[in-house]
Amino acid sequence: MKILSYCYRSRVNSLLPGFIVFFLTCYVDNIESAKFTVIGPSDPVTAVLGQEAVLPCHLSPRMSAANMEVRWFRSQFVSIVHLYRDGKDQYERQMPEYRGRTELLKAGLTDGNVPLRILNISRSDEGQYHCFFQDDTFSEETILELRVAGLGSAPLISVEGHQDGGIRVVCRSAGWYPEPEVLWKDLNGQHLPSLSETKSRGDNNLFETETVIIVTEQSNQKLSCCIRNTVFNQEKESAVHIADPFFPRVNSWMVALSVILVILFGFIGLAAYLFKMKGKCEWEKYTFIHLITVEPIYLDLGWRRSVAPIEDVNVTLDPDTVHPELVLSEDRKSVRRGDRRQDLPDNPERFDTWGCVLGCEGFSSGRHSWEVEMGDGRFWAVGVARESVGRKGWVNRSPDGGIWAVGRWGDQLQALTSPETLLPLSQFPSRIRVCLDCDWGQVTFIDAGDGAPIFTFPPGSGPGERIQPWLQVGYQSQLCLCP
Repeated sequence: MKILSYCYRSRVNSLLPGFIVFFLTCYVDNIESAKFTVIGPSDPVTAVLGQEAVLPCHLSPRMSAANMEVRWFRSQFVSIVHLYRDGKDQYERQMPEYRGRTELLKAGLTDGNVPLRILNISRSDEGQYHCFFQDDTFSEETILELRVAGLGSAPLISVEGHQDGGIRVVCRSAGWYPEPEVLWKDLNGQHLPSLSETKSRGDNNLFETETVIIVTEQSNQKLSCCIRNTVFNQEKESAVHIADPFFPRVNSWMVALSVILVILFGFIGLAAYLFKMKGKCEWEKYTFIHLITVEPIYLDLGWRRSVAPIEDVNVTLDPDTVHPELVLSEDRKSVRRGDRRQDLPDNPERFDTWGCVLGCEGFSSGRHSWEVEMGDGRFWAVGVARESVGRKGWVNRSPDGGIWAVGRWGDQLQALTSPETLLPLSQFPSRIRVCLDCDWGQVTFIDAGDGAPIFTFPPGSGPGERIQPWLQVGYQSQLCLCP
């Protein structure tokens, strides 16, 4: 009996180390199978509009994800972009905008590699994505970013006549996202200053650009227009060469004749002025002094011809005309550029292409004024428009199109004439007073801060129909109507 007991103890003692090794091995394997890390790219993934994007994501250490749940989602866990569970793709709870556009690439599924392919990339796809793994006991995720860019059309260069002793050259392009850089270059690649530059959003919500330069015979006659996408650092470029015969020529005899005529008319004008001053009566002198004392600003701007009082009006904005990307305040005194397009009814009064809005008030007679505050925005325009101004598609922002306005586009202040008139100011006004004289058809803009005149559309240029306040709000800008 003692011998059997000794043998049993000896056998147990010999098997015990094996059981311990087996238990530790299983425990370590269970711990390792339960713990993992999800890894994605540290830099943003870039994609071209209309093409596909692949978002990489894998497990570390590498292990099979065939029996795990793999979930791609946006800001919320239930905002499912793509879901893999129970060994197959699940499409029932997928967001509608991603249906038919996503594919989980399963070639590396057994190694824990599950990149997601998204087809037909649009602007709304830009942003953060969560890559989430879960097994029976453990879950982990990582966040990666997708950046979307659009390469627009090749620049179209057109020569549009003579201006300021040179030739006006315009470069246009469309279909860019985000807002591109636009440069003029000479033959040696040196940058040339432009006369004006305008960027806006078209029907597809992509950026359209228009930049103008004046080419003189003394400057570089061969130049190129270059438009660069800042995300991909890719650019498209077009060049043009203007030959000498296209530049305006000056005849020496015509110059001499012009000088003589200027001197002659100068003498005639001086004589007429002296004769008129000699015959003025004291009552006219008193009236002139009274006008200078009471209305010094409006006298310099041509308002002396009207005797009607100036009415300060309380302007509010019309929600039926506001562009879907603009956001009105509750009191309808302020408007800003929103982050996305609102779902608004497409009524005939609403602007659908340009970020514009009209005031509720309209005027057909008398003199009226109001003030607009533009803050730190770099893309805006303020003024007036005909009641019949075009609302759909491309808007002609000039008196020919029924709009009288001034605006800021980047580092330039312009009067929206046809073509635009560059306004050389030492600083940009933070508040502008708009003065409308319906009887004389005249519109005047004044810096409300220091009272300095900015620009006046000449008398008679205004229409003979009802006029309404008009605002345009560009990228990261906000306009407020002062009480």
